Amino acid sequence: MGWTDERVELLKKLWQDGLSASQIAKQLGGVTRNAVIGKVHRLGLSGRAAPSKPARTVFKAPRPARPVSASPSAPRRIAEPVAHTPHPAPVRYVEEAPGTATVLTLGAHMCKWPIGDPSLDNFTFCGRRAGEGPYCEEHSQVAYQPAQAKKRSGAAELARSLRRYI
Repeated sequence: MGWTDERVELLKKLWQDGLSASQIAKQLGGVTRNAVIGKVHRLGLSGRAAPSKPARTVFKAPRPARPVSASPSAPRRIAEPVAHTPHPAPVRYVEEAPGTATVLTLGAHMCKWPIGDPSLDNFTFCGRRAGEGPYCEEHSQVAYQPAQAKKRSGAAELARSLRRYI
């Protein structure tokens, strides 16, 4: 459907009344919102009497203040005793002596455990025979910790995790 003089005049009136392009397109019929926007720009209709406003204003009430606990010295009650979880295997530390390999002499099957500060001249790598991975047996035990057993989710675990957010 084309732009007749009557439709253009109606477009100008509705635009000045503050209707949106979508609302104007619905009233005119046979045109899209983008067609209305394009015609408004070609006509140079930039100023509006009143911009279109949302149907209602949104008012969000402020959150109430958190209640202060009655007695800060009173101990917290726990729903049930916390089950004792087994401790992970102790971490082994290897006495680090200067390694036998440098960046230039490090081979494919040599332990690549760094020893020392990389910014210093005496930085080396372990250099012993590597096992299954990039490290020797001793450094593999330090680098790779066994997987921990998953905690069972119970009431005590739920209470503990909720206390974090309260």
